[in-house]
Amino acid sequence: MAEKKESKKSIVGSVIATIVLAAACGTGGWFGHEMWLKNQKPPEVAAPQMPVATVAVTNAQMRLYNLPERFVAHAEPIQEVDLLPQVDGYIKEMCFNEGDIVKEGQTLYVLDDERYRAVVNQRKADLEAAEAEARRAERYWERMQKADSRGITQLERDNAEAGAEKAKASVLQAKANLVVAEYDLKKAKVIAPISGQIGKTSAHVGDYVAPSKGALARIVQIDPIRVTFPLTDRAYVGWRAAMKKGKAPDYRMRLLLPDGSEYSGQGKWDFDDNEMSRDTATIIMRLSFPNPDRLLIPNSYVTLLTDYKTPPKLPCIPQQSVFDLVGGSQGVWILKDDGTVEQRVVEVREMSEGWCPVVKGVKVGERVVISGTGKLVPGMKVKVVQPTMNDDLDPKYRAKVQE
Repeated sequence: MAEKKESKKSIVGSVIATIVLAAACGTGGWFGHEMWLKNQKPPEVAAPQMPVATVAVTNAQMRLYNLPERFVAHAEPIQEVDLLPQVDGYIKEMCFNEGDIVKEGQTLYVLDDERYRAVVNQRKADLEAAEAEARRAERYWERMQKADSRGITQLERDNAEAGAEKAKASVLQAKANLVVAEYDLKKAKVIAPISGQIGKTSAHVGDYVAPSKGALARIVQIDPIRVTFPLTDRAYVGWRAAMKKGKAPDYRMRLLLPDGSEYSGQGKWDFDDNEMSRDTATIIMRLSFPNPDRLLIPNSYVTLLTDYKTPPKLPCIPQQSVFDLVGGSQGVWILKDDGTVEQRVVEVREMSEGWCPVVKGVKVGERVVISGTGKLVPGMKVKVVQPTMNDDLDPKYRAKVQE
């Protein structure tokens, strides 16, 4: 029994020793691993490289800015006349062809004037008779004045005087009747009151015409011709204020015809209307243009271009350098001296000949990016290449960007 007990104690002691040894080994291994980890240096990780974009740039520069302002304009005649006959009668002769250019004072229609000539002759005869009666009455009155007062009464003297005065009045009346008859005879010819182009006639030789039957034809003045256009109330007030200060700009006024070609004649100021439209808040302005070739037709529509005779110089940047930003503003990329780019908000005016005047945001001489802006971010290094006539379409430029 004692041997068995000793054997059991030996086995238990061995197990305990094994457990203690295993624990000691595990603890030492863990401690050694931690010390090894502490002595190890972490591997070096390379910093990411910022990509380099290829761009073309150009300098902001002072340029002449003369963008024409466009208006829808309307051509109208300065004068237009409807030819109405002053007397009635049959047309005996037409002295023009429809569509002719007629001159002021030119005879256009001749009416049958036989009746009017007869009336003139009758009025002349009436005038001669009245003048003869006036002479007779005047002599009778003179005799009555010289007669002995004992041989005539005062009533006879008064009647003689009244007869002389009445005869004078009859002469005046006969003269007036003759003037009217001669006027009617004169109006048997229809005369052009203005120079211009005559249109279609409503009556021909043999037709009976009268004032109550309406116009015979219409004459429209075409050289010079008037061109009207609407100006807003705000622009009109600014224009008037500039004129008052003596700083009104010297404008050049040109026209584009309906086929798109530019009219050769230059316009000059005529006058502005005397009231503003209540519906459109615009006022009608009027210009005068020479029209010798009749290219401007009354009641036709043309495009009016107004720009400066002496255009100003403004800081300008290429149109392709400007892009839209979130929120409705516009921006450009600026190349800085260190070779990086900066995004900047700008305010520009309407483009003219590929260049936009800069109101705010860019100074003359600064370099703006005109192409290759698709992958730019603020602070990015860029590679500058020579700009071409059209960087976006040039295959050599696209190859450089792809590289």
